Amino acid sequence: MAITAGYDVGGAHLKVTLAEDGRTIAVRQIPCPLWRGMQQLDAALVEAVALIARAEQHAVTMTGELCELFPDRQTGVREILSHLATELDADLRVYMGLRGFADTAAAMAEPAAVGSMNFLASAALVARSLPDALLIDMGSTTTDIIPIADGTPCPRGLTDGDRLRTGELVYTGLTRTDVSVVAQRASLGGIEQRLAAGGFANMADVRRVLGALPEGVDQHATLDGRATSVEESIARLARCFGRDTGDASLEDWRDAARDIADRQLADVRAAIDDVLAGTPLASGAPVVAAGVGAAQIEAIAHALGRPTVRFGTLANAAPDCEEWATRCAPAVAVALLADAD
Repeated sequence: MAITAGYDVGGAHLKVTLAEDGRTIAVRQIPCPLWRGMQQLDAALVEAVALIARAEQHAVTMTGELCELFPDRQTGVREILSHLATELDADLRVYMGLRGFADTAAAMAEPAAVGSMNFLASAALVARSLPDALLIDMGSTTTDIIPIADGTPCPRGLTDGDRLRTGELVYTGLTRTDVSVVAQRASLGGIEQRLAAGGFANMADVRRVLGALPEGVDQHATLDGRATSVEESIARLARCFGRDTGDASLEDWRDAARDIADRQLADVRAAIDDVLAGTPLASGAPVVAAGVGAAQIEAIAHALGRPTVRFGTLANAAPDCEEWATRCAPAVAVALLADAD
């Protein structure tokens, strides 16, 4: 069986994986701030060369078409596909959601069936192992919630707009989400107050203050361009409260960060409730935790009383890449689906 490279081209990261004989054998996440130009994708592909050089076929999914670089999503899909096909010197296997894979020409002809279908690839892979499950993938920027029933993914929405309506897509993530998007109010020193909006701190800062940010998952510059120490993260968080670091104790700042993190997870929990109201699942159906926020998803699943499975386990990942297979679920999924197709 051929070695397959899977790609998930996002607006902030390029996620790349290798699959062989139904196993995930390598995974990488590479910073790729696509909003700055297509040269960012070129640089990410150069960084991925050592991993993808062995690949005999290439399978692609994406969300990067949504970024500010493109005037509309269809243009974004076409430009990304054209760029990848040229740079990889290959005819891509492009994931088109419920229709499975198509070649580059067919995908270019129907870009609406290509853009932001990465969530469905992950769900399709889960459905091969678990007939009933709730896949929750908390990434750096967004959280996907996809029910699987009777061995079939059954989202009520397929487009981003529809999925935002159903609760199946939540624009909140482990690291890149601005604090002022997560909460308009939070407590400091036991007193709740309004927060300042203005790009002062993000959820990576919140989790650094809490000591809960997994190593290596935050690959982008901070919002003020300064470093990533706990002290500098507190300084950014303090701005959200209209204050400086010295205006409160370390414990007070940790409590404030915990309050904001709890509000974020409460928002995800509310979306899960919306999804399950629309597509009920048996109480024993497990939550499949994916993304860089898999640990947060496991905590929510525990509160729901549901068992959990990590995506990397279902992806038959080698021990040295199982964690990153969980974190880069769509790239892993398209590689394994194409590998078996």
